[in-house]
Amino acid sequence: MNGESSIVPSTSSSAATPKSLHLRYFSLLRSNPNFRRLWLAQLISELGDWFYSLAVYDLLLKKTHSGSAVGLAIIIQTLPWFLMTPLAGYITDRFPRRALMIVADVFQGFIVLCLLLPGVSSNVHLIYLLLGLEVVFASIFEPARSAILPNVVSAEEILPANALSSATWSFALAVGAALGGAITAWLGRDVAFAANSASFFVSALLLYRMSLHEQHVLPQKIASAVAAATSSVREGMEYVRAHGKILALVLAKAGVGILGGSLLLLVIFGERIFPVAGHGALAVGLLYAARGVGAGVGPLIGDRLTGGLESRMWKSIGLSFFIIAAAYVAFSRAPNLWLGIFCIFVGSMGASNIWVMSTSLLQLNTSDLVRGRVFSLDFGLLMLMIAISNYVVGRGLDIWGFTPRELAAALGLLMIVPGVLWIGTRKFWKEQAA
Repeated sequence: MNGESSIVPSTSSSAATPKSLHLRYFSLLRSNPNFRRLWLAQLISELGDWFYSLAVYDLLLKKTHSGSAVGLAIIIQTLPWFLMTPLAGYITDRFPRRALMIVADVFQGFIVLCLLLPGVSSNVHLIYLLLGLEVVFASIFEPARSAILPNVVSAEEILPANALSSATWSFALAVGAALGGAITAWLGRDVAFAANSASFFVSALLLYRMSLHEQHVLPQKIASAVAAATSSVREGMEYVRAHGKILALVLAKAGVGILGGSLLLLVIFGERIFPVAGHGALAVGLLYAARGVGAGVGPLIGDRLTGGLESRMWKSIGLSFFIIAAAYVAFSRAPNLWLGIFCIFVGSMGASNIWVMSTSLLQLNTSDLVRGRVFSLDFGLLMLMIAISNYVVGRGLDIWGFTPRELAAALGLLMIVPGVLWIGTRKFWKEQAA
C-alpha cells in the first residue's frame, strides 16, 4: 500500500480537466445498472429507517421521561453489531452477499411490522426486543453491502461510489429525520413504522434484480461448521493485525464512534432545550436533518479535494477529527436552535468524511477473500464505541447530574484524542518509509 498512490488510473488523458462531481455521479448511476439498484435500495430503506428511529425515540422519551431509556434504545441498536461480528464476518465471506442482503431486508420488514400489533407500542420491553432483533439482521446487511461494492464498480469508481452512498445516507437522514419528526408529531408513529417496513421490502426487490458474479463464493466450502467459523474469524483478525494500515483504518471509525452519544444528546437538545412550537419531535428532526445534510456535503468536498490520491485521503481523516471537535464544543455553547443546527452540520461533515475515506481505503486495500470479515470487524468496533458512548451519556444525564451542554462539550474534546493519535501514526509511517 503506497501512501502516494492514486486510485485514478494514470493515462494519457489524465491531464485533462476532471469531470465535474455531479456528472461523475450521474454517469456512474446511468452506466452501471447493478450499482443503480444497490443505490436505490439504500435510498429507500434508509429513508424509512429515519422515520422509524425518530418515532421510537419520541415514543420512549414520552413514556419514560428518561434520557437513559432512549440511550438504552440506541445501545440496543448498536451493541449487537459488535456481538454479531464473528458470525456476520464469517457468513459474508462464505455465502453470496446479495442473497444475504435480501434475506436481511425481508426479516427486518416483518420485524418492524410487529410494532403495529396491538399492545406492542405500549410495552417498552417488547420495543427493545424488536429493536435488537432488527439490528441482528442489519449487522449482516451492512458489511455485506460494503464488501460487495468492489464487485459492482471498478477500482477508479470506488471513491465516487462511496461518496455518493454517503451523500445518499445523508439525504435520507436529512429528509427522513425532518419528515419523520413532522409525521410523528402530526400523523402518529404508526405511519412512520409502516413506511419503514415497506421500505425494506422494496429494497429487497431491487437487490433481487441485481446480477453479478461474486468471486469469494466457493461452492465446495459452503457447508460450514462451528469450527470452520471460528477459524475463519481468527484468519480475519490475523489479517487485520498483520496489516498495520488496515488496522488503523478499522480503528478510525471506532474513533468516530466516541461521538455516538450525540445521537442521544440531539434528542435531549430537541426535546428540552430547543423545542419548536412546543413539539420536541420537530426540533429533533431538524437537528438530525442538519446531521444528514452535513454528512452529505463532507464526503463530496473530500472527494473533490483529495482527487483520488490516497496520501490526501489519509491526511483528510486526521483533519476531520479536529473539525468534529471544534464543532461539538461550539454546539455545547449554541444559544439557539439555528446556531446549533449549523454546528451539527459542520461536525457531521467531518465525521462522514472519515467514514467515506476509511471505507474507500479499506475496499481498495483488502483482499476480496477476507473483505467481509474486515468490514464486519470495522462496523462492529464502531457500534461498540457508539453503544459505550450512549451508555455513558445516559448515565451522565440521569445519574451523574451533568447537563446536556456539558456532555456535548466533553464529546467534542474527546475527539481530539483520535485526531492526535492519527497524526502520530502518520508520522511513524513516514519515518518507516524514510
